[in-house]
Amino acid sequence: MFKILKKKVLNPTVTLMEVNAPIVAKKAEPGQFIILRVDEEGERIPLTIADFDREKGSIKIIFQIVGSTTEKLNHLNEEECIHDLVGPLGKASKLNNIKKAAVVGGGVGCAIAYPIAKRLHENGANVHSIVGFRNKNLVILEDEFKKISDKFVMMSDDGSIGEKGLVTDALEKLIKSDENYDEVIAIGPLVMMKFVSKITSKYNIKTTVSMNPIMIDGTGMCGGCRLTVGGKTKFACVDGPDFDGHLVDFDEAISRSSVYSDFERHSYEKTCNLFKGAN
Repeated sequence: MFKILKKKVLNPTVTLMEVNAPIVAKKAEPGQFIILRVDEEGERIPLTIADFDREKGSIKIIFQIVGSTTEKLNHLNEEECIHDLVGPLGKASKLNNIKKAAVVGGGVGCAIAYPIAKRLHENGANVHSIVGFRNKNLVILEDEFKKISDKFVMMSDDGSIGEKGLVTDALEKLIKSDENYDEVIAIGPLVMMKFVSKITSKYNIKTTVSMNPIMIDGTGMCGGCRLTVGGKTKFACVDGPDFDGHLVDFDEAISRSSVYSDFERHSYEKTCNLFKGAN
């Protein structure tokens, strides 16, 4: 059992939890994730380690309420416990020897982008953070990004905060203004990462994307998280989650990501009705 030390609502659909997990916190690195179950009979879901405190023995997770499991998780409160979690899983992001980077985060993907930008900053790199949201009500981690960024650009679809437009607009504008990046790291919706990679390919800039497809066991045995990268099959849970954005078959990944969308929606609605009935 893993006690919830802190719970904070970041926006109407996104929640942050700090969880007591000393063994995981001891070994966690930016880019890695955990797999958890809310209760004994719950499904296993992957969540990125958004931050960690080795001395305190805690990790932070940030999740969007999109399915039945995240709905159940969101109903847990401080001092209550998550049934089990395992981690850190996946390969840590390779961030050494990067002197200047653009970290591009979209929506809840900013929860994954933040620890990477933070580590780059700690390594002494020049960090440009470009984050995007649909509107101002969905913004997360703005202050945290500002503290560790040499340049911070906020974009929104409707112009209600920051500049109106897409993160790809901001990235290309910076590239054209002679910002010479050693690497671009993009984390967010698949479509966003696809078009970031298309832009950086034009300018021959190394690009890393973080892939978070369907996962079950987190060991590569189930094959649920398979991707095609450079014409070869890779498994996000053990080979990633970071991959060369110029080699990922995004169209295949986008197609596979929607396979269980109807099931997820029905399961979420059923769970919501259960909680409403309990109230």
